[in-house]
Amino acid sequence: MPTVIVVDTSLSMCRPVHMSDVSEQFQYRNLAVHGLTSFLDYMNINCKLEFAALMSFSSHREVPFTRDFDSIKGALMQLEYNERARLIKCLEGVQSLIMEEWGAGVPCQVLLVTDGLIGPEVDSLKNDIFYSTTDEISSFPLPFPFPCKLHVLCVANPSSDSSLQAALPIYQKLVDMVGGQVFVPEGPLNFKSVQAMFLRVADLFYKPFHGVLHCGHLTSHISLSPPPESLHKTCDFDVVRAEVSNSIHICGFISIGDISSPPSVSRHLVLPLQSCKSEEEEVKHLVMKIEEGEEEVTNNEDGKQPSFCVLLHGSLKVEGMVALCHLGGELYGMLYSWADSKKKSNLMLSVFEPGNHVIPWLGSFPNMGCSESGSETFPVKPSGKRSYAQNCVVWIRQSGLQADIQKILRHARKLPEKTQNFYKELNRLRRAALSFGFYELLEGMATILDRECTLLPGSAHPDAALQLTHCASALRNSTKDYNSPILPLRTKFSVDD
Repeated sequence: MPTVIVVDTSLSMCRPVHMSDVSEQFQYRNLAVHGLTSFLDYMNINCKLEFAALMSFSSHREVPFTRDFDSIKGALMQLEYNERARLIKCLEGVQSLIMEEWGAGVPCQVLLVTDGLIGPEVDSLKNDIFYSTTDEISSFPLPFPFPCKLHVLCVANPSSDSSLQAALPIYQKLVDMVGGQVFVPEGPLNFKSVQAMFLRVADLFYKPFHGVLHCGHLTSHISLSPPPESLHKTCDFDVVRAEVSNSIHICGFISIGDISSPPSVSRHLVLPLQSCKSEEEEVKHLVMKIEEGEEEVTNNEDGKQPSFCVLLHGSLKVEGMVALCHLGGELYGMLYSWADSKKKSNLMLSVFEPGNHVIPWLGSFPNMGCSESGSETFPVKPSGKRSYAQNCVVWIRQSGLQADIQKILRHARKLPEKTQNFYKELNRLRRAALSFGFYELLEGMATILDRECTLLPGSAHPDAALQLTHCASALRNSTKDYNSPILPLRTKFSVDD
């Protein structure tokens, strides 16, 4: 997920740090830059596909979202420290940056790097967070309108810094509003403890996912980007918790037309790996390389090794099929080829909601098997007879309601030939409005019918004006009885007469 790194550029970051094991004089900003450099090195090795941006406390965008972590490290060396710590303005800038770039649907992470001094707004922050009601702090930037985790990394000595002790409850309250953690160095404040704090954050929230994809006797070591998170589904009487296992087993294959477009909770890019190391060994090895300052050595022979993952991607793309896979427990997903352009495609994994029966037209996943006759088609129709004669009315978006009203008006302009269709659609909209408690719609529809009556041309049939006036009056004087439809007005112009 995208990451926003916010660095405190107040003058307090230029204070000298007294370290017993170092004779040279350093400042708090030097420790912060050193820790962030180690963190970016970790991301450069483990999270090459992730985006990161750099901001200062003044909400000034130093580096926009990019995958070039070296540019962020270069910008860290050129930061100007001449401001005041304005935490609220900083959070407003983070919200503006993420909403402008990613919108409200992409989960993000924010790393707030500071020395623990909040500044002159500490009293207003306490009042906004601890003593105000929800209505009074509606202008407060937290919680964000998008999924987010806020992590506060304090480059300070937790045992001897009194300012940090006063600020920790405020930081913890901010973190509790959106999710995340507050981190402080362990032990004396020096380069090693600060680097260990940043690597601890990277190990907790940026650890890569390494697993094995199984299909019969064929296997392939894979990596998922972004790493999948644990899923929590609240049911009627319990809470279902599930997480993706390191062993992903392909259960079978199905055509794209049959699977259609099922709902999913997350999507991940599947990348083949040549290394057979376990996830713990891989992470420990990478952390040791960062601490020792070693650079990554790429192996040019990896692209020449055969991979089942590459074979599977090509097969699914050519045959137009997807692979249903078991992710552990009651968690299932599907592997498919997805193209972000006309020339490039990738192997993707969509994770379904926890459960064995989350896609209604496929039935239960454990009961699926090979088709004997090969003539079954999806969706599978239920054996029982439906208790309703027509489709239910769904007004999730404005366009759905607008389409139903326009359909009624099209029939109204063709009265009396379309009298039966007109009353059928009008009663359908009326029943839906009564079911939803949308009584304002009845008055609005009556006003629309009155307007249509005045706009009828001179060549219109006399029965049209009578029917429209009758329906407008019936909508306004409705008894709100769901089972009493509006019946056509019998006039001397009626066909039955």
